[in-house]
Amino acid sequence: MPPRDRGGRPDEGIRLGLRENWKQFWLLVLVNAFVGAMVGLERTVLPLIAEEDFGIVARGAILSFIVTFGFVKAGTNFFAGRLGDLFGRRKVLLAGWLFGIPVPFLLMWAPSWSWIVFANVLLGVNQGLAWSTTVIMKIDLVGPKARGLAMGLNEFAGYLAVALAALGTGYVAEAFGLRPEPFYLGIAFVALGLGLTMLFVRETTAHVALEAREHRSASDDPTLGGTLSGREIFALASWGHPALFGSSQAGLVTNFKDGLAWGLFPLFFAAGGLSVGRIGILTFIYPAMWGILQLWTGGLSDRLGRKPLIATGMLLQAAALWLVAASSTFWTWFIASALLGAGTALVYPTLLAAVADVAHPAWRGSAVGVYRLWRDSGYAFGAIVAGILADAFGIAPAIVVGGVLAFLSSVLVMARMPETLPARTPSSPGLEGSADSNAPRSERSRP
Repeated sequence: MPPRDRGGRPDEGIRLGLRENWKQFWLLVLVNAFVGAMVGLERTVLPLIAEEDFGIVARGAILSFIVTFGFVKAGTNFFAGRLGDLFGRRKVLLAGWLFGIPVPFLLMWAPSWSWIVFANVLLGVNQGLAWSTTVIMKIDLVGPKARGLAMGLNEFAGYLAVALAALGTGYVAEAFGLRPEPFYLGIAFVALGLGLTMLFVRETTAHVALEAREHRSASDDPTLGGTLSGREIFALASWGHPALFGSSQAGLVTNFKDGLAWGLFPLFFAAGGLSVGRIGILTFIYPAMWGILQLWTGGLSDRLGRKPLIATGMLLQAAALWLVAASSTFWTWFIASALLGAGTALVYPTLLAAVADVAHPAWRGSAVGVYRLWRDSGYAFGAIVAGILADAFGIAPAIVVGGVLAFLSSVLVMARMPETLPARTPSSPGLEGSADSNAPRSERSRP
């Protein structure tokens, strides 16, 4: 019997694969570019607005918008995955865009910093629902093959758009001022993203049903089907499985670094005497390298394995942060920012692919949601810790601490995280293929 959609109608001709679903796949890549551009609106100008428009001096207070964004996005990620599993992906994606509509208007006309913080509550919901769902829908479409490539293409579009929006707002701000002109771009991003989703994006739950059926027929463990509760999935994806734990902690540290960079880099570079335009270049090159290199790093993880790229990427992030802290010239900062983007590109699609390798299709959306909960809580923790350290010791020491955490995360990946790439595991690509083969089956099948 062919898989059925949510309305109960048989879906004829449903197939898994990037080539088989290329139209919907590339449409979702474009939609995710507009999702990423919404974050790029803030990366260059918002810390400067805090100082110049609102007179905020304390670093911790300036970074409050990132704390709010990080915690809201992290929590929304979890619910996005679970809601998508229960009610379908497309509805969740549409809801994400609806939450994004007020954001550029609030950023343009906010009379106080509390309005900016509230705008980032809505932005966090927008990103948690929309970005999480485009990730999950692409995983649905491509099936078990080429997951790393699919995630690389997704994150390439999102973070290249972050970079371009950061660059564009920097130039607009230098030409016209910090507000409101740079945020006019956000109105266009919301309109295009919502319009494409409403008119052209289709549901992918039928692809999930097809993969789940094939996955179950290949598995010798019936307890790995779609019967896990939300609590069981949360425990398994957080600490109950070594690969999922390794992915979650590495993702958290990666975005800890990004929350730190987002809030402190513009202030650090401005203190070094750079103009807004040059700061815009530096805030462009970091996510640009992050985005562009994912065209290769995701597919590379399909060939070399997930673990080597994750460990190497965390080490490279550590080295880049230390170089930023130790430097005082534009070109050294440029090189360090590029290296930071390269290190992030090695881990970002690879971590998503590792989670998808392990999770069963029936609860994969929820597992991705839990991973993204931990990963994006790093934004908030990074902003909190960076603000406290910067106020107490200065910006450079805070950046050094971020590098230390990235180094320790790499050591943890090398020591504890197993390989998850199906071709490199001894059994099937489900949870049982990457768990400890010496453990009893009853222990391997529950968190």
